[in-house]
Amino acid sequence: MSQFAEIALPVPLRQNFSYRIPESITTPLQPGVRVEVQFGPQKLIGLVTNISDSCDLPPQKIRNLLRVLDDEPLLDAPLYKLTEWAARYYFCSHGMMLSQAIPVALRKGASAQPEFIRYYALTDKGEQAELTSLNRAPAQKKILELLKGSELTVEEFQALELSASGLKALRERDWIGIYERPITTDISWRDELKMGETPHQLNKQQAVAVATLNHQQGYHCSLLEGVTGSGKTEVYLALIETMLRAGKQALVLVPEIGLTPQTINRFKHRFQVPIAVLHSGLTDKQRLDAWRQARSGEAAIIIGTRSALFTPMRWPGVIILDEEHDSSFKQQESVGYHARDLAVMRGHLEDIPVVLGSATPSLESLHNALSGRYHHLQLNERAGNAVKARQGVIDIRNQPLRGGVSQALFNEMRLHLQAGNQVLLFLNRRGFAPALMCHECGYLHECDRCDAFFTVHQSLGEIRCHHCGNQYAIPRQCHNCGSTMLQGQGIGTEQLEGILTKEFPEYPVVRIDRDTTSRKGSLEQQLNAIQRGSFRILVGTQMLAKGHHFPDVTLVALLDVDGALFSADFRAPERFGQLYTQVAGRAGRASKPGTVLLQTHQGDNPLLQDLLQRGYGEFARSQLEERRMALLPPVWHMVLIRAEAHHAADAEQFLRDFAEQLGQHEQLELIGPMPAPLDRKAGFHRRHLLVQAADRRLLQQRFEQVLPIIEQQPLARRCRWTIDRDPQDLL
Repeated sequence: MSQFAEIALPVPLRQNFSYRIPESITTPLQPGVRVEVQFGPQKLIGLVTNISDSCDLPPQKIRNLLRVLDDEPLLDAPLYKLTEWAARYYFCSHGMMLSQAIPVALRKGASAQPEFIRYYALTDKGEQAELTSLNRAPAQKKILELLKGSELTVEEFQALELSASGLKALRERDWIGIYERPITTDISWRDELKMGETPHQLNKQQAVAVATLNHQQGYHCSLLEGVTGSGKTEVYLALIETMLRAGKQALVLVPEIGLTPQTINRFKHRFQVPIAVLHSGLTDKQRLDAWRQARSGEAAIIIGTRSALFTPMRWPGVIILDEEHDSSFKQQESVGYHARDLAVMRGHLEDIPVVLGSATPSLESLHNALSGRYHHLQLNERAGNAVKARQGVIDIRNQPLRGGVSQALFNEMRLHLQAGNQVLLFLNRRGFAPALMCHECGYLHECDRCDAFFTVHQSLGEIRCHHCGNQYAIPRQCHNCGSTMLQGQGIGTEQLEGILTKEFPEYPVVRIDRDTTSRKGSLEQQLNAIQRGSFRILVGTQMLAKGHHFPDVTLVALLDVDGALFSADFRAPERFGQLYTQVAGRAGRASKPGTVLLQTHQGDNPLLQDLLQRGYGEFARSQLEERRMALLPPVWHMVLIRAEAHHAADAEQFLRDFAEQLGQHEQLELIGPMPAPLDRKAGFHRRHLLVQAADRRLLQQRFEQVLPIIEQQPLARRCRWTIDRDPQDLL
């Protein structure tokens, strides 16, 4: 008698597909194993979700499975349940959600079983070498320090972004060798935890937080709200030590790749245990090897960005999200899941604690903490000798500016630089200038595919659209009148760097943004140079605002932030408060007192004054009250339906049909259809429909009822449309 398998495939159709299990496949199939099937003209790899003895399809329409790739399920029961729950919550197919949960190499058919590990270790000559002999070669010295009494896998070496030339020099001296060993799942870390550096002495608030977290058993979610520099990482490390001593693994999520190397370094210095690293900067094979180590239990600590959330753990112990407020945890393409929300659900399914840490918690997490759903732990004191930075506003109304910088700020910078300190200038706009304008006719050069202006990148000799990637060489003549009098309008980090170099020629300037850190390892090199004091003036975008520790930075200045005070997005005040607080937190983190200055035309703005006078904690609570009164998230729940088409009328009519199907309901609020803030992008006209409700279950039920009908509409095939649950960006 034939058996049939239900297969979840990585396709946008929200259904599973039935296939016959041929007699040639003798291995008993289980839900969760991968199989290869024919789907239309192509072969796809999917996961089995169910086995049955019957199928409703006509026999001539049922195809056979082609082959089975696994002997056992890829994901354990809690992780599999997490993908089922997430697929339903985010209104996507189970196959699409499963494809997010497994590494790319496994989606392509690679073996899930361990193979071998390549690693670097010191040779006998290297073990006997003196570190002082490398004082003039700091990159080589750093590698040798890390390998003393230890080893680094090839993946760890690349994740730490260590010097390739330094490694080559040490190998030529025969101080370092590269070795291979079969993966035999070494879990000796569970027998005896080897510590590296001695833990720092905790202050009273840190000790209370650690004791509270260690005392709780099973699942609980805690929000660790600590001011910048309060030592949240020390709390994480103390909690992880408790887990490791109990033989359990820890999963640590950070928002961006840029924070991964410093996190790995911090953890490697504290614990001499295997660490698996997962982020998008690694190759498919490297991510698969790390996934295998975590799944087998060999990796005691797993560190990664958003997608690492789905990494299996043999002995799950704790999940930690650092900088939980960061928008990078929300995926914007494909399935729009939020790693923070899924981490909380995974902790519930695994029955393990979840810790969300931030100096500027999201209003969602703060709402859950204040309502009692999460435990709320607070660190209000800076760790060590660090004191709160002095804050000030520079009112630039009617003031002359050079490159966006006032004379008052230049004077303040000079004082700090002459005292031997570092200065950080924050400008959240990369490029030379945000627009190219004709000085004769006033024409602004606009992207021909988007409703946005081209950004000037002078060093690259091009104008580029930051929305669709469209780029051209910088034109010599105005496209409107033919004049050659073209000039950049506004200021970006590239232009600011040049102005500061001229103003302070004796002080080296470094610029850190996406343009200067695109090469592998460049960010790590620049951050190391800042730590060594090679650069005295730091210019950067949000990349510099997140979690970095610069002990010699005593002045932080924020330029051109007025636009954030008048955004149409209801989340803009929250984002501005987080950004200001995070950037300000880079000042005075060690024993030196810090100063934070904000240049603005809106010095008397109530929002700004509230933030400066009461701090982010009170500011966020007042914002939460405003959201409650306005019936906005997190008090109400929101779904954003985006539609885009070559003809605006198609997108608009599709959303009208969608709204009509949802129907009138007293507990359901529909806003739109309306043009998106960026009306045209990459040649498509974009429209939005916002749906809100106080009852999350009502939203779920209505969409589940309506979606099968909507998917059959002719216009659904003429538009590109997505459903964004709990949207973080209304653009």
